[in-house]
Amino acid sequence: MNEIIYLDAAASYQKDDAVINAQVDFLRNHYANAGRGICARAAWVDDMVANGRMRVAEFMNARPENIVFTHGTTDAINQIVRMLNLKSESIVAVSDLDHHSARLPFVMSGAKVIVCSLDENLDIDVNKIPYADVMVITAMSNVLGQPQNVSEIVRCAREKNPNVVVVVDAAQFIVHEKIDVNAWGADFVCWSAHKIGADTGLGVMYIRNPNQYAPVQFGGGMVNKISGDKIIFNNAPDVFEAGTLPLTQIAGLANAIDKLEENRPDLGLIKYMYDELKQISRVKILTGRDAAMLSFVIDGMHVLDFGALIGARGVCVRVGNMCASWIHNLLGINGSVRISVGAYNTIQQAWQVVKYIKDIVK
Repeated sequence: MNEIIYLDAAASYQKDDAVINAQVDFLRNHYANAGRGICARAAWVDDMVANGRMRVAEFMNARPENIVFTHGTTDAINQIVRMLNLKSESIVAVSDLDHHSARLPFVMSGAKVIVCSLDENLDIDVNKIPYADVMVITAMSNVLGQPQNVSEIVRCAREKNPNVVVVVDAAQFIVHEKIDVNAWGADFVCWSAHKIGADTGLGVMYIRNPNQYAPVQFGGGMVNKISGDKIIFNNAPDVFEAGTLPLTQIAGLANAIDKLEENRPDLGLIKYMYDELKQISRVKILTGRDAAMLSFVIDGMHVLDFGALIGARGVCVRVGNMCASWIHNLLGINGSVRISVGAYNTIQQAWQVVKYIKDIVK
């Protein structure tokens, strides 16, 4: 059996021992619910959640009250759509860079969806930003791996409509680039913890002005007081976190952030594989050499067939439409192959995978 070479960090990042150990320690030695008791364990968990929220706030240059824990980027964007209470006449600007999770919730809301132009580099064209009530920005395509100029897009969107609400899907961006929410100026920024090496089932939703929005999920932990028919909710962020939080996942989150800041993925591996695959005539590369990932198709071979062949050699890559149908439609293809790396990948693995690909396509 070949060694497993995992090159699908963009789908979900492998977990460092520090993350796993923190979660195991919580489950074995500290497990209790948050916001539900005054015993020593409950107090420990409350502190853990508060410290995790503070670490995320530092990570994004935000304040803790702006940070809401969700179950992931998809959950966050669906909540945002309900918070905005869109009407049929509401105009939502999207782009063909979007993941399904970034666009579909707005499409299904019944609002009027318009598509932003892309420039010759397949970036959002800042010179053609339309008037919109809501601007959706995918900060980095999960197919092309190019960071977008979020602050400039936000500025241009606000020139067209000062009251535009800007929603940023940062699920792919977060692992490669530093986020400064103050510099971006967006109203909402969302990402999933498993993209940076924390656990699945946990996401972050930054809300610039949380007091402007009402909660859309209701239950325990969000209520301050009920008197007769009068309900007084807690302040943000608690008011947006009804029910029990994903505590085990939060236990490992700060460690994941620490590890990411110590050692981000080595994109030199992507450049190496780009240079090698560029020499193979059947391989048509879709991404730039400086992209955060390497996407390609192979002339005369279905991407699923390639996935099966490379998978049989112990290599994990992503094949298909990446839940990003629009960019594939724009490129005139049904799917692609994507290689993405984490800090745990090595040049030896990159060399081995290139050798496998050459063997498959020759």
